[in-house]
Order: sequence, then C-alpha cells, then structure tokens
Amino acid sequence: MKKLIGGWLVLSLALLVGCAAGTPPGVGVWDVEMNTPLGPLPARLTLNADGSGVMGSDQLGEAPIDGVTYDGNGIAFTAEVDAQGQTLVLEFTGQVDGDSLSGEFGSDFGAFDVTGSRQ
Repeated sequence: MKKLIGGWLVLSLALLVGCAAGTPPGVGVWDVEMNTPLGPLPARLTLNADGSGVMGSDQLGEAPIDGVTYDGNGIAFTAEVDAQGQTLVLEFTGQVDGDSLSGEFGSDFGAFDVTGSRQ
C-alpha cells in the first residue's frame, strides 16, 4: 500500500511539473495597435518562451526585446526603439486572454494603451 501511495505521489508531482513547464500563453506573434499621443500606431510583437522577442513597425523599425517575463497570463518587457533619431524606452505590462492581448506601454511621454490579437 505504501508503494502504491508513493507511486501515486511521484506521478502527481511529475504531472504538476509538466504542467508548470508548459508554454506561457503570451508566446507567439501579435498584431498590436498602440494608441500614442500622435495617433494609432500598428506594430507586430514576437514573444518567445525563452524571454526574447522582437517589436517592429513601419514607423519605428525593428527593436529586439530581452527580458520578457511571464506571470500566469501577465506579460512584461522593456524595448528600446528609435523614434526619429531619439532612443525611446518602452515598458510594457499587459495580460493575455486567449488570442487577445491588452496592456500599456509606459514611456517618458506617459503611458499609452495597447491592444492586439495573435496571428
């Protein structure tokens, strides 16, 4: 009986570890729209499970993203983009709900909303 209970506990622990090691829900390619003080700005976010990614738009070009963190359905990262010759640091915090993304970018010019959908 002890072996049966011990085996059950080992199996349960293995199952829990496997579930915890799954892909975070924010991983993927996202079409987003940033509501900036200068108007809507479409962009694409590529977020990887290893904490890397890329943010790109026609107006801002492409910027690598490092340090993507996932906390349940929450996502946070910082990206440095070139805005007409000036480096702009954008700090994103947001939530994933299925194939929808919402959050905001904080910047030196204030915060602006972001919404998006997974490709």
